Amino acid sequence: MSEFWLISAPGDKTNLQAWERMNTVTSKSNLSNNSKFHIPDLKVGTLDALVGLSDELGKLDSFAESVIKKIAQYIGEVMEDSKDKVQENLLANGGLKDKMKCLQIDLISYLTRFEWDMAKYPIKQPLKNISEALAKQVTQIEADLKARSAAYNNIKGNLQSLEKKTMGNLLTRTLADIVHKEDFVLNSEYLITLLVVVPKSSYLQWQKTYESLSDMVVPRSTKMIAEDAEGGLFTVTLFRKVMDDFKAKARENRFMVREFYYDEKELKCEKEELMKLASDKKQQYGPLLRWLKVNFSEAFVAWIHVKALRVFVESVLRYGLPVNFQAMLLQPNRKSVKRLRDVLNVVFKHLDEVAAASIMDPGMDIPGLQLSNQEYYPYVYFKIDLSLLDCS
Repeated sequence: MSEFWLISAPGDKTNLQAWERMNTVTSKSNLSNNSKFHIPDLKVGTLDALVGLSDELGKLDSFAESVIKKIAQYIGEVMEDSKDKVQENLLANGGLKDKMKCLQIDLISYLTRFEWDMAKYPIKQPLKNISEALAKQVTQIEADLKARSAAYNNIKGNLQSLEKKTMGNLLTRTLADIVHKEDFVLNSEYLITLLVVVPKSSYLQWQKTYESLSDMVVPRSTKMIAEDAEGGLFTVTLFRKVMDDFKAKARENRFMVREFYYDEKELKCEKEELMKLASDKKQQYGPLLRWLKVNFSEAFVAWIHVKALRVFVESVLRYGLPVNFQAMLLQPNRKSVKRLRDVLNVVFKHLDEVAAASIMDPGMDIPGLQLSNQEYYPYVYFKIDLSLLDCS
């Protein structure tokens, strides 16, 4: 199960015993896998500032989650035929130890071994500064994603639209890759070569009648130059002045004349455009996928730091000063979610006194606790749902 619960309770002696009880019960009953979630000693500032920051971090949390989901989904779009391999490309920079700095590890490993990145988000600065740095980073990633995806999608869309022209039957598809110069009478003041689509069942009828569909058709001038499942593409040469009459008579006999006139330059341009777009797409694919993987990792790491900040801020607002709380990451067993919630509520119900009234009346709002727009429990609780990134 790729859902995690990031929770916290006070770190005093009584509550540490509660933690031990919780760990014992959950491990014995196989309710969840638990690990400590280490949050450094951050600068608290004023409680007023924390209340405001609590709201901002809630919005930033949702925004960061939406950005990493967009990147994950776009990796799936870019990889097209290799969508089954998307998940293995969703990795995070592994840990802060020197040996691990360049390693990419899976998201669950990163989460369960979380360490605050002191270099990127120094803890001596005010919490608001850290929050703003995270917001700026994620906003920039989203802006870059929009620009890069728009450029790539433009090439991909133009290529698909040209490739689509090579699909379909002989009545609708492009003829650029079928016709050749020698199939046509060119640069003649009087003669013109037309292309006619003839149903398979009418080949014999065509051969017998095409010369008499109108006056001034060049005898023995027909030749089949392409065929698909439905019919064949035939040339026929005639005098220009009978062209309209020939088209009308052909239509009456279910022979469809294609509106096509051989233009070597135009056909060459179409082929070159197709080759150029295919080449551009291929050239952009590698660098774009690398950028997506790197920035998915950056955005994911930023998101988990936002979660850590939220736990810190909510814990201080809930449990007061001096700062003393223990954060824990739980990975619930899929079949035991309700049972796990019951165990946690029993173990930590003594923490409920502060906001007991709000549980009785869900409409009541306590500043900083955001009770009106999220689930409320006796302990600080945030969900981390990695199944949002499941692109399969």
